[in-house]
Amino acid sequence: MSARPRLGLLLAALVVFTAGLTPAASARAHSARPAPRTPHTVVLDGARLRQAKTGLDRGDRRLRRTAAALTARADKWLDQGPWTVVDKPRPAPGGDVHDYLSQAPYWWPSVPPTADNPWGCPYAQRDGQRNPEVDSGTDRQDVEKVFDSAYDLSLAWYYTGERRYAVKAGQILRTWFLDPATRMNPNLDHAQFIPCRYDGRAIGIIDFSQSYTAVLDAVAVLESGADAWTGTDRAGMARWNADFLGWLTDSDFGRQEAAAANNHGTFYDLLVAALAHATGDEGLARRTVLGARTARIAPQIAADGSQPQELARTRSWHYSTFDLVAYTRLAGVGRHVGVNLWTYRGPDGQSLFKAVDYLLPAATGAAVWPHPELEFLRYAAVDVVHAAADAGDGRARRAVPALPEPPGGDLWALRPAAEQLDSLAG
Repeated sequence: MSARPRLGLLLAALVVFTAGLTPAASARAHSARPAPRTPHTVVLDGARLRQAKTGLDRGDRRLRRTAAALTARADKWLDQGPWTVVDKPRPAPGGDVHDYLSQAPYWWPSVPPTADNPWGCPYAQRDGQRNPEVDSGTDRQDVEKVFDSAYDLSLAWYYTGERRYAVKAGQILRTWFLDPATRMNPNLDHAQFIPCRYDGRAIGIIDFSQSYTAVLDAVAVLESGADAWTGTDRAGMARWNADFLGWLTDSDFGRQEAAAANNHGTFYDLLVAALAHATGDEGLARRTVLGARTARIAPQIAADGSQPQELARTRSWHYSTFDLVAYTRLAGVGRHVGVNLWTYRGPDGQSLFKAVDYLLPAATGAAVWPHPELEFLRYAAVDVVHAAADAGDGRARRAVPALPEPPGGDLWALRPAAEQLDSLAG
């Protein structure tokens, strides 16, 4: 047989084979992407990410729907940013434009501003009522965009293999943290300042402790194989994280926040444990997670699962779910260092399971939330209920089908770590 007829038979066979494939299988047959690698994540479970990617590549319809919601979020970031700490209208009180600056969200001017009193001082607190001026003139909104975009884009790259997502994530991270002209200094000396009162406050650490762990996971995801994130980037980010961890543990502000008895203390532990794990200090990470059992869970969670300090707030539902975001993410770090935070029981039976179960009637719509709340958003509890269900809580598992869908969709299947799903910050 001549070469030409033999080639014709091979082509015909290929057509028949390809026609018999499902669309997903056909895409796999033509894909040259390597098998997914397991990211060495900090809060997320890298093995679960790899399993989810494998299921997605095999055409799992449920995961495809979730991936569509995730990539829709990532797509919105492609033509935004990058953001930098140096472009605020005026520098932080210390005078260095590279220092991060934010303003206390619940503090308001007591009198109308004038030429002689441009801030309207003195400032007075209105708990739970966010002053809109905190979103202009400081770095707060920009840093939240950095956190959210890096997370969404890195995960979109991991699940789709589309390089544009990794390229954008790398640009955003380098601009905020690494490039000498635009980088942020690794401190929070001027976070949540109050005009005419304080140049910065320890509680401003929560600006980072509530969300920066998403950046640690974003970097870990990119390091699983994105060529847009280089060895130089990796080394620079490791140095920044090590310097930031040093500031958190050694500064007066860090020590004050560590002593906080409410959600601020829980989030501080989360940030320290996560940074310690990311920078290779497994001893500090483990000690921090272990310490949270008696320093956080036992005194902060009541025998019935309520969180009395959070219930005392004007936004009691928000802060109850908010604190549990910190706890469930800290439990994620604990998984990497051999500590199961979910199994801990305090002297009166306090536990994370009980704290989540306390929310279930309101989270599922079976009962009205019986505590003060300026703006009840039922979906705020979705992720923490997912986390408890995954950890083995039968009541939470049965509640999952009754949960509302958060804005933008329920992304738990592809990013199984709790996020703060309502927008109130502080």
